[in-house]
Amino acid sequence: MAKRDYYEVLGVNRDASEDDIKKAYRKLAMKFHPDRNPDNPKAEEQFKEAKEAYEMLSDGQKRSAYDQFGHAGVDQSGGAGMGGAGMGGFADAFSDIFGDIFGAGGGQRGGRSNVYRGADLRYNLEVSLEDAARGTETKIRIPTMAECEGCQGSGARKGTEPKTCPTCNGHGQVRMQQGFFSIQQTCPKCHGTGRYVADPCNTCHGAGRVKQHKTLSVKIPSGIDEGDRIRLSGEGEPGVNGGPPGDLYVQVHLKEHGVFQRDHDDLHCEMPISFTVAALGGEIEIPTLEGVARIKIPAETQSGKVFRLRSKGIKGVRSIAHGDLLCHVVLETPISLTDRQKELLREFETISQANAGRHNPRAKSWMDRVKEFFAG
Repeated sequence: MAKRDYYEVLGVNRDASEDDIKKAYRKLAMKFHPDRNPDNPKAEEQFKEAKEAYEMLSDGQKRSAYDQFGHAGVDQSGGAGMGGAGMGGFADAFSDIFGDIFGAGGGQRGGRSNVYRGADLRYNLEVSLEDAARGTETKIRIPTMAECEGCQGSGARKGTEPKTCPTCNGHGQVRMQQGFFSIQQTCPKCHGTGRYVADPCNTCHGAGRVKQHKTLSVKIPSGIDEGDRIRLSGEGEPGVNGGPPGDLYVQVHLKEHGVFQRDHDDLHCEMPISFTVAALGGEIEIPTLEGVARIKIPAETQSGKVFRLRSKGIKGVRSIAHGDLLCHVVLETPISLTDRQKELLREFETISQANAGRHNPRAKSWMDRVKEFFAG
């Protein structure tokens, strides 16, 4: 089943502030938390859905990726999932209320337990019809987060090291007990790592990573079509706390072509022909992806006639044979006529109308039907 839009899940607008998102999640978390709904089997799924939406939209980087690419930009498959209906995510939204109390208790899990796979990313790539048909190799430049060289990824200024978090004693989790109500959450000081940076690196400001750009080579297989995706394993967003990186999906879009329109493996094109060629017949040249082909136009060809050239289309990625080229004949009405041309055409029309049933059978048949319609 397709995921619902995260903003729709929380019931907020796309320009909602962090406080609005937190307030909306608090309301849903209190409403659907499993401990408060033991007789409602759907409550747990609704709580998980709200928790996932909050986790994505409360993180500035993930929210930006989601706003740009949708669910594909924050794909959580492989380790960054919602988890169970535990109390951690429920408590995250209330850290500003209970933050001072959480320091009293130790967590149950070490900071390294929060190992997340990096998010999958998407890159839109425009490809010409010729390159899509024959295959090619191109380079793309994408933003990425790399380990900070100044601190070797620690986030601490050179010569110093991160310290054990005094709030959770290095566990990464804190717990609050108030009567019968117990909440465990990610430590608000170290964000689950169990360590914090007292003297942050000047380059990355304690993040341990810096934004860079990298150039990747992408092989475009022959026959690729609009909407097809190419997966570059491990080229997505870096993982968290040693987690594996996500993947990069290159989404292919075909550029508009000046001659051909693609329909799966078939190609279509329009070929204008003169009135004389249509009436008397002749031979014309038409373009193909391999060069020029010639087709014979029989006499008395009507506008809209389609000529099929076998195997002159595209061999798709998953096809075993080439498609066809379909040439649609379009009768071109002459323009900028000279007086002599107009005189000849009027003479031609007079001769044709003298025996319309023979020379213009379709027009005569249509007029006969019109007369029957009005007569009835």
